[in-house]
Amino acid sequence: MTIDDKKHAKFRELAEKRTNKALETIRLIGNLSNRQAYVYDDVEVRKIMKALRDAVVEVESRFGKTAGRGGGEFKL
Repeated sequence: MTIDDKKHAKFRELAEKRTNKALETIRLIGNLSNRQAYVYDDVEVRKIMKALRDAVVEVESRFGKTAGRGGGEFKL
């Protein structure tokens, strides 16, 4: 196995784990939509959706070109 093969295998391993973790976390965010358990307003929901979209755009741009780390912690 070449060094590139090892790097590709590591990428696939981490990509699967991290993507599955992110998808599960997004599902958990979806659980917050339960109006019987939580109170929220449309402005808060729009902020959450914008933060998620912005994070996806950032990831897409990082795969498209070399870029530094951006982002930060999300807060309502």
